[in-house]
Amino acid sequence: MDDDSRVARWEQRTEVPLAIASMVYLASYAILVLAPGLHDVWRDLGLALLLTAWALFGVDYAVRWRLSGQRLRFVRTHLLDTVVLVLPLLRPLRVVRLYEAVQRRHGRPKLALHARVIVYAGLSTVLLGFTGALAVFQQERGAPDATMRTFGDAVWWTCATLATVGYGDIVPVTPLGRLIAVGMMGIGLALLGAVTGTFASWLLQSFSRDDE
Repeated sequence: MDDDSRVARWEQRTEVPLAIASMVYLASYAILVLAPGLHDVWRDLGLALLLTAWALFGVDYAVRWRLSGQRLRFVRTHLLDTVVLVLPLLRPLRVVRLYEAVQRRHGRPKLALHARVIVYAGLSTVLLGFTGALAVFQQERGAPDATMRTFGDAVWWTCATLATVGYGDIVPVTPLGRLIAVGMMGIGLALLGAVTGTFASWLLQSFSRDDE
């Protein structure tokens, strides 16, 4: 059995467990951020679940790296996986892979390519938006001169940022909050470009078929 086959089998076996770990990670992170007054026991439990999920991602990355036999080339060819492992903000994207796994196990995807791209972009936007709102609210809450005083403010700011609108009524003031904002702006532009490009491609194909 070649290295690619072993990696593929490992990924197939771990898709669902890692997606569940992503949901546990997101839920634990949300509770820790939105309920700071938790009893120490519950707070420690949430932190333990958070770190356990992160450890599972690390084990998965290490096993796939070992099975691939590519060494440093694996890092270069799996940049998204590397970034997801390092940046907590992107780990909930593992949930999108669960949707892909379900589609594959039911045979060929029922949605066309263009529709799948839009669905994946929509799921990614919701997950990244919620996680980004949590992350920036954690940094901005209680900061001097902060305009983001509630989680609702953080959600509103995230929606405006991902949509590339940027009203400017609520802005991050902390250094880490602004760094998160830069990442959210880049993600918003990428997702908007993906959806817009896919929709334009679908229109062109539709008009082409009509002309034929």
